[in-house]
Amino acid sequence: MPSAILRWVLPLWKALHNGKTHLATALNLCRHGRPVRFFTTTGLANILQERHQRGTLSGFMASLRMVELLVLDEIWFITLHKEASKLLFQVVSDCYEQKSLIITSNLEFAQWNTVFGNDKLTAAMIDRLIHHSHILVFSGPGHRLEESLQRQRRWGVGQ
Repeated sequence: MPSAILRWVLPLWKALHNGKTHLATALNLCRHGRPVRFFTTTGLANILQERHQRGTLSGFMASLRMVELLVLDEIWFITLHKEASKLLFQVVSDCYEQKSLIITSNLEFAQWNTVFGNDKLTAAMIDRLIHHSHILVFSGPGHRLEESLQRQRRWGVGQ
């Protein structure tokens, strides 16, 4: 891998609906011309489980190893199946110190066990993610709420 390729993990979390997904997508596009993959976390977990059940997981994992940046959007309130958590951990472990990784979440790290359902696996995953990471914490009102309030003001609703 060329030394000019930046290796980083960028967990993005905190307030709901304030642009984390848009930022992750924009960063994805900024890497134009480079191999990048974008998944929702639950979407990737479902793909991993399906590929595992079909016996095609190794080929899919090999395709993930070809990317320079993997974007996982929305680690949040849905508890993953035990097998999916393990497979997702394997993806993060494969990226560790090898690939750039962007993760978005509305949950702080202390709440990630509710998603992965295993204290040790969650701790090991967080350990790998934060080791070389730049963590961006977003605050402020969500854009959907603000847009809704602006629309209501324009229409004279609630006055």
